[in-house]
Amino acid sequence: MLELHQGPLHVEEILNRWYNAYRDQNRGAFVTFVGIVRDEDGIEGLSFDVYEPILKSWFDAWQEKARERDAHLVMAHSIGDVPNHTSSYISGVISPKRRAGLELLDAFVEDFKAKAPIWKYDLIDGARVYAKERSTALPGAGLLKAN
Repeated sequence: MLELHQGPLHVEEILNRWYNAYRDQNRGAFVTFVGIVRDEDGIEGLSFDVYEPILKSWFDAWQEKARERDAHLVMAHSIGDVPNHTSSYISGVISPKRRAGLELLDAFVEDFKAKAPIWKYDLIDGARVYAKERSTALPGAGLLKAN
């Protein structure tokens, strides 16, 4: 389950909905991570652009890895502006065992930070400023050289 939302995420609603959707599936663990926008370096918040086709493909590949461990992934991410002290990212793993869920969630979040096609901007004085120093180049992305 991959969800994209305009603006900040409604954490309680999303987590409750996911919990209710999976609680009767006889799984022993629902492990979650909630990212909260920090007030630092004078920013008012963050803003995000998402390339959905590649994000869906990346997420589907991770969902297959989760199935190999009899687990299921869920993820929600913001598009557009997200003020400080609100959430832009939630992910979770529903799994039969706690350890598998914790390990899978850690690997998933780290890979998300490195490879998901989501571009982050700082909100400063109402303007979007590309957060280049905190961004990671996507594998295979970049300019092509002319021969």
